[in-house]
Amino acid sequence: MSKKNNILLFVADQMRADSMHHMGNEASLTPNLDDILNNGISFENAYCQNPVCVPSRCSFLTGLYPHTTGHRTMHYLQRNQEEPNILKEMKNNGYEVIWIGRNDIIPGNRSKEAYCDEYYDGFSLENKVSDKESFFMKHTSSHKKKVTEAEMKDDSYYSFYLGKIPNQGSSEIDWNCIQSTVDYLDRKSKEPQGKPFFIYCTLLFPHPPYGCEEPWYSMIDRSKITQRRPNIATLKDRASMLYGIESKQQLQTWSDERFTELRATYLAMVSRLDYQFGIVVNKLKETGFYDDTNIIAWSDHGDYTGDYNIVEKVQNCFENPVSNVPLLIKPAKNIPCKPRKTKALGQLLDIPATIADMCGIKLSYTQFGQSMLHVVAGDDEHRDAVFCEGGRIHGETQAMEGGHGRESVYWPRLSTQSSEGPEHTKACMIRMGNIKYTMRLYEQDELYDLEKDPLELKNEINNPEYKEIIIQLKERLLQYYMETGDFVPMGTDIR
Repeated sequence: MSKKNNILLFVADQMRADSMHHMGNEASLTPNLDDILNNGISFENAYCQNPVCVPSRCSFLTGLYPHTTGHRTMHYLQRNQEEPNILKEMKNNGYEVIWIGRNDIIPGNRSKEAYCDEYYDGFSLENKVSDKESFFMKHTSSHKKKVTEAEMKDDSYYSFYLGKIPNQGSSEIDWNCIQSTVDYLDRKSKEPQGKPFFIYCTLLFPHPPYGCEEPWYSMIDRSKITQRRPNIATLKDRASMLYGIESKQQLQTWSDERFTELRATYLAMVSRLDYQFGIVVNKLKETGFYDDTNIIAWSDHGDYTGDYNIVEKVQNCFENPVSNVPLLIKPAKNIPCKPRKTKALGQLLDIPATIADMCGIKLSYTQFGQSMLHVVAGDDEHRDAVFCEGGRIHGETQAMEGGHGRESVYWPRLSTQSSEGPEHTKACMIRMGNIKYTMRLYEQDELYDLEKDPLELKNEINNPEYKEIIIQLKERLLQYYMETGDFVPMGTDIR
């Protein structure tokens, strides 16, 4: 039997595709991610399937769209223990599965034994695979403090901006994750040849708050920071969700200089994540695993980072800052590869199918991803269309994510989500070629021509020049929902 390749999945949280230097961002410092282009590929046009954490992760770890299984909220994870995901698949196919960092897919009161052999949450270096306690919720709830009215009225309160932070606190979580990864590789290299490994290392950075320690904080050249997209309040025919958030985040008084500092801090966070990625890659080389390891690096979704005068993210808007994400693949040495940046349209949902193809296994359930190995080998055509979706119907109070008062820094978004107007309601984006179309259930649709309007400033939905294109996009969207509306679990039940 031929030796199976190893897998390393390295996942950022809330990282934009254009935050990497090799994507043309002159202010960015990402030498280790950029170096993937010497031995692998980077997608220019990769999209998440939902622009917030839980729905996106429930999609890219399964190959199922958020609407297929109803994962459209931060509070609905894989509640059904029979739901498939790539962690269980790899464990059942003879891999030693090491899960390190973020969860956001399995309920916090469930042990991880069915999904992995070892689990490290980043709050310590202890293996917690058998624990049934949500350490994330326990940690975050214990750090809440009383907030004054004056603090909430400050124009920086809802900005998520911290700036330079000390080398301690929540920043240590990612360092613990990297240490756990390195420690495992060291242990594995000293063992007799056994199972191949599957490492799922998923970090917090560059998720807000926007704060980073030295030396990364000072490494970003502020003079090279790209100009922001204009305030959403100055643009016509946009999603009501964006208007609602912008009106509540209190950033109207911010100067360009303050936004530049926020964006520079975000890039510092990206640079630190890149440095940590380099630590892991160097350890793979040091331990002799690099050539036999497939590396896939990506982010669950992006971040507005001041574009449109908005920070953070939303659930049902799909501008490139929040939906266009990094996706890099360095295959094992025995897999054909043409190193480059590719313009092929890709989806995070394609990751499980790609892993299965890399490892020569067959997934045990129906899913909708497509292997990207032919793109790795040199093909610059992959999907004819990519999709991103989110929102709810009127009356779905369980999807509003309520219960957060004005003291929550997420209040501008969460309070807008609680409206029974059109703000938080269902929408789906489809991109074909350079055209992005968003169908909205309760308000006006959107259409952007990315070739003419790469910053997505002018909604062309009522432009008669695009009439035929809109018809084609709607027909493709109908096909998408017909193909992916559900999936039938394997096996039969006793009647």
